[in-house]
Amino acid sequence: MPNPQISLKPCNTFQIDAKAKNIINADSVEKLLLAWQEATSMQQDILLMGEGSNMLFLEDFNGTVILNRIKGIRCLETSTHWLLEVGAGENWHQLVCYTLALGIKGLENLALIPGCVGSAPIQNIGAYGIELKHVCNYVDVMNLRTGEMTRLSQEECQFGYRESIFKHQYREGFAVIAVGFILSKVWQPTLSYGDLRNLNASTATAQDVFEAVCHMRRSKLPDPAVTGNAGSFFKNPVVPQAILEKIQHEFPEVPAYPQSNGDTKLAAGWLIEKCGLKGYVQGEAAVHAQQALVLINRGQASGEEIRALAKHVRETVGDRFNIWLEPEVRFIAAHGEVNAVEALL
Repeated sequence: MPNPQISLKPCNTFQIDAKAKNIINADSVEKLLLAWQEATSMQQDILLMGEGSNMLFLEDFNGTVILNRIKGIRCLETSTHWLLEVGAGENWHQLVCYTLALGIKGLENLALIPGCVGSAPIQNIGAYGIELKHVCNYVDVMNLRTGEMTRLSQEECQFGYRESIFKHQYREGFAVIAVGFILSKVWQPTLSYGDLRNLNASTATAQDVFEAVCHMRRSKLPDPAVTGNAGSFFKNPVVPQAILEKIQHEFPEVPAYPQSNGDTKLAAGWLIEKCGLKGYVQGEAAVHAQQALVLINRGQASGEEIRALAKHVRETVGDRFNIWLEPEVRFIAAHGEVNAVEALL
């Protein structure tokens, strides 16, 4: 078998020029299953990918990459809800635009999140007060060892903050095939974050929310097509009251979001910025100048350079606030995914 030689740069939004031995586009369930079984029979390492919008390649991947490109949107309705079944390979933002064009409301807060639909439940993507779990009806997964299909209900997906069962029991040897959505015809805008607070809840339309979200994201976040990045690099930390009070003593204005268990979610980008790291450059990697939560590839960065920058950011925030940030981005090494926190120790 030849050494990794096919570039993964077009397949990941960080634009890391890692290599793989083989890349296969799977635009059907049958092709995906066949690709996985063939690579398995050859005892190759296998990486299933969507659009690579939440991955950091630390080095070349020593195996086959399978790109899930299963398409298709099926739309039904009841007297109270819209019901959609969407192929895992559909682009997420295009789905949001598609629903709005049909007058279907409920996904507008999630506009411009990069990636494909199949990745959405894995991360339980979220933005501006809405998470995937709020609109998910079910997820169809396939056992790649047997070809058996299973439909998991929203509850069975075990959604949490950037968490799901797909990072655990259904992580190895399974593929998301489709996601089912349930969107109420009785719509209320969610306007609790950012510039959305400026909208009038009694008159704002879903299109208004969509446009406001797009404006906020475009003004703060770099376009991955222009500047390599994976969006928010770290999760927003949830801290106990004692740590919150210590920070509030020095920074009364700290953005804080109370949680149901008595802890408080803080903005990781704010913590990084208060450490003076906004715009910080380390070789070909940098902290974005407009949003400190985003790490960027300045042009020719390797995965190792991004990792080294992330390690510096994490240690600086940890030393300053005694808060140790966890990456939201998945770290991929030569033989597959590795523990991102351990990679930063």
